[in-house]
Amino acid sequence: MRQKPTRAPGALAAATAVLMLAGAAQASSHREAPFITTQPKVDATDFYMFASYEPGRAGYVTLIANYLPLQDAYGGPNYFSLDPNALYEIHIDNDGDAREDITFQFRFTNELKSVTLPIGDKMVAIPLIQAGQVSDRNAAALNVNESYTVSVMRGDRRVGRRAALTHAGGSRFDKPVDNIGTKTVPDYAAYAAKHLYDVTIPDCAQPGRLFVGQRKDPFAVNLGTIFDLVNAPVSVITDPALIGAAPNTIDDKNVTTLALEVHASCLIQGDETVLGGWTSASLRQGSLLDPSPPAGLQSSAKVGGAWTQVSRLGMPLVNEVVIGLPMKDRFNASKPKDDGQFADFVTHPTLPALLEIALDLPGIAPKNLPRTDLVTTFLTGISGLNQPAGAVAGEMLRLNTDIAPTPQAQQHRLGVIGGDNAGFPNGRRPNDDVVDVSLAVVMGGLCMLNGDGDALKLGADCRPANVPLGSTSLKLHDAVDQAAAPLTPGFPYLAAPLPGAQ
Repeated sequence: MRQKPTRAPGALAAATAVLMLAGAAQASSHREAPFITTQPKVDATDFYMFASYEPGRAGYVTLIANYLPLQDAYGGPNYFSLDPNALYEIHIDNDGDAREDITFQFRFTNELKSVTLPIGDKMVAIPLIQAGQVSDRNAAALNVNESYTVSVMRGDRRVGRRAALTHAGGSRFDKPVDNIGTKTVPDYAAYAAKHLYDVTIPDCAQPGRLFVGQRKDPFAVNLGTIFDLVNAPVSVITDPALIGAAPNTIDDKNVTTLALEVHASCLIQGDETVLGGWTSASLRQGSLLDPSPPAGLQSSAKVGGAWTQVSRLGMPLVNEVVIGLPMKDRFNASKPKDDGQFADFVTHPTLPALLEIALDLPGIAPKNLPRTDLVTTFLTGISGLNQPAGAVAGEMLRLNTDIAPTPQAQQHRLGVIGGDNAGFPNGRRPNDDVVDVSLAVVMGGLCMLNGDGDALKLGADCRPANVPLGSTSLKLHDAVDQAAAPLTPGFPYLAAPLPGAQ
């Protein structure tokens, strides 16, 4: 069904954002569950899905999945390769049944070149991943070269029909080395650009684009303050004029990006224009440590068994601040079709009560329980904006591809509730301020902020009776402006990573 956006769903969009509040756990989804803290290479940090707004790319959809959180630019000597024993996936539901119909699967390989130097009468292996300056793909000076393949799976992610994405050089792609520093990689932007591929996608008439590599973390958040029981003056975090009063806590961190641009016609099915999307990572079910690891880059563990999902991310901040601590690992292992098991966390969210405690403002938590407004918005998409026909409940980002992208300069950081229907929660763009959207509405149900920061009531049931219109609880923000985060004007949109040394 083709969906025509209206202004009223903006209020419902605010409800979606409620589910993600609080600015955030270690960026949007870093270290959000107990088990994933032990496996950073498969920790999904952010997922973006939006209509490509780069000039000349009308009709394309960009999918960005970020992994491996909180990378320090100086993180040598081994830096941040992805796990060759893992399966990284981006899933698309194009018929509203909360099951994947198209899955893009990424697998990685680390090749050791065994660079040696003559030391006396011996040739001895060097301890670094580079032996000189790097400026081209798979440069001779790289002691370790990371490469990958991408397959598209149609149907079930495990037993569907698989085919490889290809480029002019075949089906294997080189990943740029991380930004070691300006002496090793003098012009990192130009070097990384050589790893942007035009790709052929099986059963797709339009070519796509692909980039995998380190980027500057695009998320912006007042991290320490938020998780220290919102350790900031209420007068600051409720003043819309002070949205940029605090520095971005993770401004000095990098992430690893899996970015793919696909024409919408290759993703949608029939007349349905709404896509659901999420990313996941899986490991083999069994692992046995080798007490005497072999020489080379092989894992020190022997792995085997079925793929087991350990990371999942659709909407930002859900597992951080909605799912209860005992169920976080289960959420990461689950699929959207099974999300009914987490319904209590949505119908009876604990976050408003936690904010009462953190802000020392008893009685401000909305009393309109159960929060059926959130169930509808969170699980099915918003009617008239991004709800597919016959939607089956399941948590994921939802994007209506029938809504044209907003040029970068005109994008509103608050997305739909700022009057920009091409933004969050109709998909998610890198500069959509999901933290401020969430904090602004978490205590007000279907109340929201308009573009000028004034409280706006939409509909007779918009606001729980115990929350006065204009209440400070409706104006919360984290004092960090997401829209100020640096981006590039085109694919892959995220800025070049910070160097280990200038």
